Amino acid sequence: MVFSSTLFLFYFFPAFLLLYYLAPIRLKNFVALTASLLFYAWGGINFLALFLASVVLNFFIIRLMDASQGYKKRIYLILSIILNVAMLFYFKYANFFLENFSAVKASFGGGALTWEKVVLPIGISFFTFEKLTYSIDVYRGVNKPLRSFWDFMLYIMLFPKMIAGPIVRFHEIADQLTHRAAFETIDHKLAGLFRFVIGLSKKVLIANVLGQEADRIFGLAPAELSAPLAWLGALAYTFQIYFDFSGYSDMAIGIGRMIGFQFPENFNNPYISRSITEFWQRWHITLGRWMRDYLYIPLGGNRVKPSRLYVNLWTVFILSGFWHGAAWNFIAWGAFHGLFLILDRLFLLNLYKRLGVLSILPTFLITVVGWVLFRAESLGEALAYVRRMFGGGLADLPHFTNEFWVTLALATLFAFMAALPRVERWELGTLAADKLALPRAVGMSLATAILLILSVSYIIGSSFNPFIYFRF
Repeated sequence: MVFSSTLFLFYFFPAFLLLYYLAPIRLKNFVALTASLLFYAWGGINFLALFLASVVLNFFIIRLMDASQGYKKRIYLILSIILNVAMLFYFKYANFFLENFSAVKASFGGGALTWEKVVLPIGISFFTFEKLTYSIDVYRGVNKPLRSFWDFMLYIMLFPKMIAGPIVRFHEIADQLTHRAAFETIDHKLAGLFRFVIGLSKKVLIANVLGQEADRIFGLAPAELSAPLAWLGALAYTFQIYFDFSGYSDMAIGIGRMIGFQFPENFNNPYISRSITEFWQRWHITLGRWMRDYLYIPLGGNRVKPSRLYVNLWTVFILSGFWHGAAWNFIAWGAFHGLFLILDRLFLLNLYKRLGVLSILPTFLITVVGWVLFRAESLGEALAYVRRMFGGGLADLPHFTNEFWVTLALATLFAFMAALPRVERWELGTLAADKLALPRAVGMSLATAILLILSVSYIIGSSFNPFIYFRF
């Protein structure tokens, strides 16, 4: 069940809000947890028992860890990490390693392996990261473990962030799991609804329109792609994935605010970045922070000599690519970004300083090429597509609807307008407002109503409604 589906918008979400707001304070967590279990069961009933078992094991292992000292405490931490990583490895990467082992075996004359492919449970990557952050934060003493098992389950399974984040670290909402009345105000609820509808609009009015054409262009054989058409497809996907994923994050943050949770921001106008280093401070922010705090810094961070630092950067981003998907093109995408992070430190940042605001352009072009690696079905297809981008020759573009061209223009405007500092400050102030003056509240209410009507009209009239990050 995705947030932009009619089932969620017309049935699940209104029913949940009604029950949640009517429930007394002591039962609000119960309502939220019940809704979260139903939400997950709708799309992953076959895996619900497995996930519940992993949550139970983690809860008691961490309780034992907190009560232990010395090497025993470390053993419980290692046990928790192994439990969670092994579960992720099996479901997400078993097929990848078996397929590659089978291919190597066949190349040496052996018979190909046959096996029943493992089905990927929805949201497993995000589940795993949040269970790991709980374990590690408790071990580090950042927070004491939750006393209530039900509060812990709510932290792991809270449905707004369950499927695709943002990745909420335990210490960021530990207090809100038990005390969030201060955030359950009319201003927060209105701001949350506005944020939800903004995300819904980004998803269905921009990402879906561009996604249809991106799918069509990426589905063409390389010989059918001219350079302009290949670039147009890459641009369409570049904006599709941003408005799709950031729109989903907006919806998750908005739902959270409507029920008193303050989730961290996940996107901050990434396409106005002036380097790939800055891009990763603005794109999927919660993943970047997680990789920094739980991988990069433990590997030595910036405290090591330059050669080791570059190896660490590349390692972290290759793992980041592999986290996104069990395929060579995702690994290549991670390595591609890792390479430019290293080049930033070597000389690109100094060059970009001289270019000033113009450095947005080369950074964006690097990002566009990287998204081809991410979008293609295989590494071979990605490389063939990139070759057409840079050597496909010139040809007239086929016909595209006016809706596509207008949407592409609006996507470009919305993605880059925050390059003006005043616009970015206004945007951040509007989205993060805790108290709303009457003029702003009226304006947000009108915008919410108009965008909601347009979004719902599009959803009812279109059957194309994918969600890119749903499979991660």
